[in-house]
Amino acid sequence: MTDWTSVGIGAVVTAALTIVLAFIFFPLLFLGPIFAGFLTAYLIREEYEFESGTINGAIAGALGGLIIGVLSLLGVGIVAGAIALILAGLGIALGIVGTLIVIFITILAIIICGVLAAIGGAIGDYIKSSGQREYID
Repeated sequence: MTDWTSVGIGAVVTAALTIVLAFIFFPLLFLGPIFAGFLTAYLIREEYEFESGTINGAIAGALGGLIIGVLSLLGVGIVAGAIALILAGLGIALGIVGTLIVIFITILAIIICGVLAAIGGAIGDYIKSSGQREYID
């Protein structure tokens, strides 16, 4: 079962943290989806089963990757529009090529963020459930 509140929070955290970490130091952007998946799994209510943290983390990461793609598309549209005002023919060609590149990057971001957030969700699920286990001597 999917806890949409925690998935929504995880998706926003995925997008925001990934973008911020990419601007600070590029290799750190992979920590954004992992942390967001961890947070998503940790925020899930108690009535969900053990594997739901991984599933909810993956959904949150995929939605976060989609948010990153939409924001990238808006950025490319603004740049292409500015160039189109200056040079009419070049702006249209740049807009088409930029849109195709952003679609590819969006698909890649959805896959990468989804997998990394699923890993973070599994880690969060494990840590959350470790306090609930009983150890047998």
